[in-house]
Amino acid sequence: MQEITTLEQFNEITGTEKSVVIKFFAGWCPDCTRMDMFIDPIIEEYTQYDWYSINRDNFPELAEKYQVMGIPSLLIFKNGEKLAHLHSANAKSPAQVTEFLDAQV
Repeated sequence: MQEITTLEQFNEITGTEKSVVIKFFAGWCPDCTRMDMFIDPIIEEYTQYDWYSINRDNFPELAEKYQVMGIPSLLIFKNGEKLAHLHSANAKSPAQVTEFLDAQV
């Protein structure tokens, strides 16, 4: 999962025709580390998405704009619009993440 490091990069990635999943995380977040331990097989299975991550501490204005109140959160974007949001409370297991992704199809 490639990390987004600039606001311009975020806008370019989320503005594409292809659906993208952006994981909002922070380096100090234990649940984010836990998600990293199970997310790779999910990324391999859900290839209809491009996957990226962004450190919410570096972009608090984006976290506020997209209502990222907890981390990790997975947001799906297409053509610059947020289509779906898996909040941190519901993103603690592989099953929760795959159920969220399956519901988007």
